[in-house]
Amino acid sequence: MSDDHTHVQEFFSARAAEWDRRFPDDGPAYAAAVAELGLREGDRVLDAGCGTGRALTPLRAAVGPTGVVVGADLTPAMLEAAVGAGRDRDGWLLLADVTALPLRSRSLDAVFGAGLISHLPEPAENLRELARVVRPGGVLALFHPIGRAALAARQGRQITPEDLRAEANLRPLLAGSGWHMTSYTDEAARFLALAVREG
Repeated sequence: MSDDHTHVQEFFSARAAEWDRRFPDDGPAYAAAVAELGLREGDRVLDAGCGTGRALTPLRAAVGPTGVVVGADLTPAMLEAAVGAGRDRDGWLLLADVTALPLRSRSLDAVFGAGLISHLPEPAENLRELARVVRPGGVLALFHPIGRAALAARQGRQITPEDLRAEANLRPLLAGSGWHMTSYTDEAARFLALAVREG
């Protein structure tokens, strides 16, 4: 396991038990972002870096009882919190590194990634791995329940030109990783970039 992975696990392990209490009002933003994926009954979707599983319930509602919902996360404590919240009833929980997924190529219709991109150790390579498991024409949503400026203010920092979530950086990053960005929203209430799997 790389130092990046160890750092991510340590960071989220220390916060897992309190995570949902720290962000109690994010549910509607998650539901709205999931709605923009355009999922259909029976679709197969991955919540990459699912954390405590806050997207699993709206994802399950979108794909219905015949769909497949998988939540993958690197941090056991986050998955334990998801189980404690009962979200394992809405999807399979998988202790896995989203940079090397134990899933078949082209086996999914969509990937949802909340707060994911800033934790990817090799963003271009890791986004290619997400593209690998999605069928051509499938969709990727990179989401955060608040926009870049609001998140930076919350963390006491400034947005830098190198920010991966800036449209000028994210569009070519996705394009070089097998994705075509179709929409980009960065406002106070949310960040959402949608992309379609090419090829």
